[in-house]
Amino acid sequence: MGSNGRCGVDRMAFGCPFQCDPLFPQCVAFRDVSPQAPVHVLVIPRKPIPRLSQAEEADTQLLGHLLLVASQVAKAEGLSEGYRVVINDGKHGAQSVYHLHLHILGGRQMGWPPG
Repeated sequence: MGSNGRCGVDRMAFGCPFQCDPLFPQCVAFRDVSPQAPVHVLVIPRKPIPRLSQAEEADTQLLGHLLLVASQVAKAEGLSEGYRVVINDGKHGAQSVYHLHLHILGGRQMGWPPG
């Protein structure tokens, strides 16, 4: 927690110079500052979970909620043709910010394999 009682994600989301949208009390969503697709939105829980691999049984409902929010964000962004949801975990998973977050990528045809 920061000195103002907010976690780093709260400060990042609410003090951000880019568009941000508080969705629900449990999480926030906002556009990535370095988009990797025409639509690139991050969904971040307010609860500080460093990595998906460190989530606990008590986080089950929150994790499901994040996926539901991702779906709602994709719909709001007009991604009816499809989109990708990504969670990076750890160094080999290319995680650069150690606060669990979902990437919603869309607006173009995605390739496979992704990495």
